[in-house]
Amino acid sequence: MTGTLVLAGTPIGALGDAPPRLADELAAADVVAAEDTRRLRRLAQGLGVVVGGRVVSYFEGNESARTPELADELARGARVLLVTDAGMPSVSDPGYRLVAAAVERGVRVTAVPGPSAVLTALALSALPVDRFCFEGFLPRKPGERAARLREVAGERRTLVWFEAPHRLAASLTAMAEAFGGDRRAAVCRELTKTYEEVRRGPLAELAAWAAPGVRGEITVVVEGAPAPAPGRVDAAELARLVAEGEAAGLHRKEAIADVARAAGVPKRRVFDAVVAARASGEAGSASP
Repeated sequence: MTGTLVLAGTPIGALGDAPPRLADELAAADVVAAEDTRRLRRLAQGLGVVVGGRVVSYFEGNESARTPELADELARGARVLLVTDAGMPSVSDPGYRLVAAAVERGVRVTAVPGPSAVLTALALSALPVDRFCFEGFLPRKPGERAARLREVAGERRTLVWFEAPHRLAASLTAMAEAFGGDRRAAVCRELTKTYEEVRRGPLAELAAWAAPGVRGEITVVVEGAPAPAPGRVDAAELARLVAEGEAAGLHRKEAIADVARAAGVPKRRVFDAVVAARASGEAGSASP
């Protein structure tokens, strides 16, 4: 029989937010794979539980090498518990590779649901939460960051990012440039901790607030792009947006679908705009 991989949510701040099942799993697991073994020990001590199995580190630096080892343990019947520093494994934390390896070997994968900075920030943001997308961390380099933001500038769903405190002001400024300074947003800092703070307002205002420096764990929530009025986007602009999508690595069909959805127009109209733009370009290049 194969074992079981258990993904366990851990507190993002207040220890009391730990799910009751977490203590049971810490005591029962044959192997506990932790992003930071020292934090794991402190967590177990705070919960009043003794970790029953072998503890191994599982973080970004050794994730690729350690995944096959843990997959072998699972194949031999072990119960492996995966915990990260805060929140759910795999959400901008180690976990995806091990889940994929376990599934490939036919191992059962289950979870102990727990705190999530993404969902907590969404709920506190006062922005629409019926449709949203999580974008992880923005690229560190300014050019790559600007390019990534241009890719999602027309996204209608609410957007969520994690960000390092020392890069927050630069990221908010880049968002204001890409989305417009009046786009509504919320910066959620130190969620569920003693100094929890949620700042809501236009991106330009939040960028100015963050300029002197901000501390703590940061989650940024940004309102999705407004739906354009029908007929407001002309053919040239539609073709340009498709070209941007293709330059970003999308197949033309995918880029056309994304632009049509963002602009609120039929895909056929976008396709015709692309064809017309290409025909115009070819005619121009043939002119003397």
